[in-house]
Amino acid sequence: MGREKYLVDSNIIIKLATENNLTDDSKSFLTAILNDSFNISIITKIEVLSKDDSLIEFVKAANIFELDEAIVMHTIQLRRKYKIRLPDAIIAATSIVNKFILITNNIKDFSNIKNLIVIDPIDKVK
Repeated sequence: MGREKYLVDSNIIIKLATENNLTDDSKSFLTAILNDSFNISIITKIEVLSKDDSLIEFVKAANIFELDEAIVMHTIQLRRKYKIRLPDAIIAATSIVNKFILITNNIKDFSNIKNLIVIDPIDKVK
């Protein structure tokens, strides 16, 4: 997958686990990321496991980024500046602080945030 590092959003994990209508290109792109060492935010762990217990092993395979002072402070700045929901701000801050590309199927929630690179692998390859 190259040298890019990705942070995978909750909606991607849930779609991959529950939907059978993803294109082959989407599946290939996501599988390449997830077969590599993949990253999630602590909020993604909470969101995913709140919806589906069957994903416990999947979540255990991820590098989980906890809240640290840098992420907390950046989350506060994002919430003040962009008025976004707390989970989205935590995910965006985790991605920015760690210089990750955010993989999400929810581009609109993150599109205005400066210094955040976002890819929608499902929409991108249709």
